Amino acid sequence: MTYTVLHIDASARHEGSLSRIKSAEIVAGAGADTVIRRDLADGLPFLDPVWVQSTFVAPDERDAAQAKALELSDRLVKEVQEADTIVIGTAMYNFAIPAVLKAWIDQIARAGVTFAYTENGPEGQLKGKKAIITIATGGTPLGSDFDFASGYLRFALGFLGITDVTILDKDGNALEAQAA
Repeated sequence: MTYTVLHIDASARHEGSLSRIKSAEIVAGAGADTVIRRDLADGLPFLDPVWVQSTFVAPDERDAAQAKALELSDRLVKEVQEADTIVIGTAMYNFAIPAVLKAWIDQIARAGVTFAYTENGPEGQLKGKKAIITIATGGTPLGSDFDFASGYLRFALGFLGITDVTILDKDGNALEAQAA
């Protein structure tokens, strides 16, 4: 059985990015057989009406435009599904996550795919995975009233079923909190 890590970087900075440095250190020490790399600074599209409508159509009933609209999303979902551990390196911009990281979450949060509506409410379909997130905050203390990044990431991943979430600052200090 192979151990797969999905390595995501979301900082717009490449040179000197503290979150990129720390996430690379985490991945290097993870002992992965396979590393899937996704650099979000390359950009991701935001959701549009065609994308949203396409998610309501069964895969075998989608026309060519609908299939194309979900092509990247399907690839991103597959990366998450294949990963045992997801390592995310991100900056905190204006007290929250970069827009491109939110776009990634929007692309992978798919009803009937990564979460399901049940009689007891939504249920995440990505159980059994671990997430390690390192956040370079630019001085905003993680877990403070002004940190809208760590709580959101913990909740969004928990909604998808990833409840084993560790959040680290740029120095590797863990933020103590519970997943959604």
